[in-house]
Amino acid sequence: MGVVASAPAKVILFGEHFVVYGEPAIVLAIDKRAYAKVELRNDKRVHVRSTNLGISGYFEDNLFRLETGNEQAKYKLEPIKKVVDKISEISGKTAGLDVEIRSTVPVAAGLGSSAAVAAATAMAVAKILGVELSKEEIFRITYEAERIVHGTPSGVDPAIATFGGTILFQMDTGVKPLEAKMDIPLVIGDTRVSRSTRNLVAQVREKRKRFPSIVDPILRSGRQIVLRAIEAIRQGDIRTLGELANINHALLCAIGVSSESLEWLITNARKAGALGAKLTGAGGGGCMIALAEPDRLEAIAEAIQRAGGTPYVARKTDHGVRIES
Repeated sequence: MGVVASAPAKVILFGEHFVVYGEPAIVLAIDKRAYAKVELRNDKRVHVRSTNLGISGYFEDNLFRLETGNEQAKYKLEPIKKVVDKISEISGKTAGLDVEIRSTVPVAAGLGSSAAVAAATAMAVAKILGVELSKEEIFRITYEAERIVHGTPSGVDPAIATFGGTILFQMDTGVKPLEAKMDIPLVIGDTRVSRSTRNLVAQVREKRKRFPSIVDPILRSGRQIVLRAIEAIRQGDIRTLGELANINHALLCAIGVSSESLEWLITNARKAGALGAKLTGAGGGGCMIALAEPDRLEAIAEAIQRAGGTPYVARKTDHGVRIES
């Protein structure tokens, strides 16, 4: 009998990139999830298969054997092996495992796919090995796995994949749940342009190193946007959130992380009635979000589709990582 766990994707409403430098970010878990199914094996191999990526292979004696996919398969599957190793260390057991990953979260789109996979894997492996892990422990294990993928991750993606809901995240203070009674209706537009979070974070770091007197005030402005957005969320003020989204996006453009594909979708979403639109995640491609009144969601989704993006209406979820079966 196997164990299935899942964890949610996310959108960053406000604060991406700035959060790397200690500023706060508001993050929302959405109703797209990654699933990890884990079963025990009779040998000591850790076999991993991703149905979405079409890759598979196994780790044995610190070596990786490719079964399907290309030379990138090992790099993409290593975070899962790191999760297994950490939980095996905690449990004191060295068991062979079959890990199958299935996800409804677009990969490399800024929606936290890799963190959702790592969190779901952590919970499923812990369950099958009989280890009781707190959410905080799952967060830390997921963060370590994310370091393989992103180099110096902020911790936002592991936090939202683990805890779900709406959170205020800051590196020095960690996760703080935000009470969000409002629906925060939004449309996500996927450019289908892949990019590397690691490279984009490094580019911003280099820009800040070259122009600290210019970039640092932008970071501080990002903080003020988040603080004002917290008030708007508590007041249920979607129009103010839209205005703040537009300002936040302008700041992200200033540090060089937007792209032509994102700008095209954002412009068309605003023309179709979005109260505000911005990139979400690392930028450079990936996804944008548009905030709107509920009666404009479908029109905005159609506009994004006509502009060449893949749209979907997102809904907030309060459910973080969990056991499915």
